[in-house]
Amino acid sequence: MELPSGSLFLLGFLLLFAALLDLAAAIRFPDRIPESGRRQPNQPLRVAVFALGSFWRSEATFGCLPGVVRTSVGYAGGSKTNPEYRNLGDHAESVQVEYDPKLIQFKQLLDVFWASHDPRQVFGQGPDVGNQYRSIIFTNGTLEARLAAASKEREQTKSRGSIVTTQIQQLGTFYPAESEHQKFELKHNPFLLQLIGNMPEEELMTSSLAAKLNGYAAELCPPRIQKKFDAKINEILKNGWPILREV
Repeated sequence: MELPSGSLFLLGFLLLFAALLDLAAAIRFPDRIPESGRRQPNQPLRVAVFALGSFWRSEATFGCLPGVVRTSVGYAGGSKTNPEYRNLGDHAESVQVEYDPKLIQFKQLLDVFWASHDPRQVFGQGPDVGNQYRSIIFTNGTLEARLAAASKEREQTKSRGSIVTTQIQQLGTFYPAESEHQKFELKHNPFLLQLIGNMPEEELMTSSLAAKLNGYAAELCPPRIQKKFDAKINEILKNGWPILREV
C-alpha cells in the first residue's frame, strides 16, 4: 500500500531522530576534570649568581650542569652604576645561572662553586689578582643565605690553617657584561660555532645548547656529559655535518 506523502515525511523524520539518539548514546562525554588533576603551569626557573674569579671560566663551569638552562656573565656586588669591563668600579666579575629547581638545587650549585675555585685566595684566582676576582655567593632571600652560610662553615672545616675569604651578599643589580665576554670559551672555538649554525649573538645569549657547549669547549663538563658531546659530534661528522641542535 502506498503511503501518502505526509506519512513518508513523518516516517523519514522518525528514522532520522532514532539514528541521532543511537549516535548520542554511542558518544562518551568526558567526565569533569577535578581541580587537582588539571595540568599545573611549569615551575619557573630560578636564578643564582656567583663570583669566583674570571667570569669566562666561571660561566663554562656551570653551563654543562644538568638542570642549568641558561648562563650569562656580568658584574655584581658593587655600587657603580652601569659598570663596564674596563671600568667596573667595585663590582666583581660574576656568572648568572638560570636553573630548573626540579632538576638541580641551589645546594648543588654551591657544591660546584666551592669545588671550582680557591676560596682561600684573597682577591684573586691564580694569576688573576684584583678586587674584581674576589669570591662571593649572592643570595636571594633568607633560605639561600642560610644555605650559603652553612656551606661556608663546612668549607672552613676542611682547613684550619687558612681562612675562607668568600663573602655572602644579598643580590642587588646584576649588570650583564658586554657581548664579547658572553660564551667566551665557545666563541674561541670556530669549529663548534659552525657546528651549531653560527647562531646570532642574541641567540647565543639565551641558548641552552650554547651554554653547554661553552662548558664543553673549556673541557669543564662532567665526564659523562663531555663524552656524550664527543659521541654526538663524531656522529655528526661521520654522517656529513648536519647542524647540531641538541645533545
